[in-house]
Amino acid sequence: MQKIGLFCGTNTIKTVSVAKKIQEAFNSREIDLISIEEAWTKDFETYDCIIAGTSTWFDGELPSYWDEFMPKLKTMDLKDKKVAIFGLGDQVNYPDNFVDGIGFLAEAFKSAGAKIVGFTSMEGYQFSQSQALNAGHFSGLALDLENEPDKTDKRINDWVNELKKEFQ
Repeated sequence: MQKIGLFCGTNTIKTVSVAKKIQEAFNSREIDLISIEEAWTKDFETYDCIIAGTSTWFDGELPSYWDEFMPKLKTMDLKDKKVAIFGLGDQVNYPDNFVDGIGFLAEAFKSAGAKIVGFTSMEGYQFSQSQALNAGHFSGLALDLENEPDKTDKRINDWVNELKKEFQ
């Protein structure tokens, strides 16, 4: 298996909880969890494959730790790297920007030359719009821990099984 770095804000309890579930689903201790608050360009360049996690704050904003890192991310050379993104959102209270963070990260990683993998279906979600949509699919794994916590583990396991194939 390729070397995988899992980047997320480690000060956000829910995002870290999902990141740890993803690590467990891979059944691999070779997936490193890296705090985006402390990440450097070389950290991203170290890995063959990257998993990035974010929540969507307020009315469709990235959390400050990703927002502050975006200018640096857009200038990196991530050519030939595969990137999968997971995002947390609330489709009931914020239906007009559900998991927008996925879309913002996908665009930034693409502009750095990365190949986005791990697209998931919109089926089973109820929302109005999202920046995470790309050709009728989410540009990553969309999770709603507030309204559908019972679907989280299955969605993570299904996504990880797909990533295992895409990361080869």
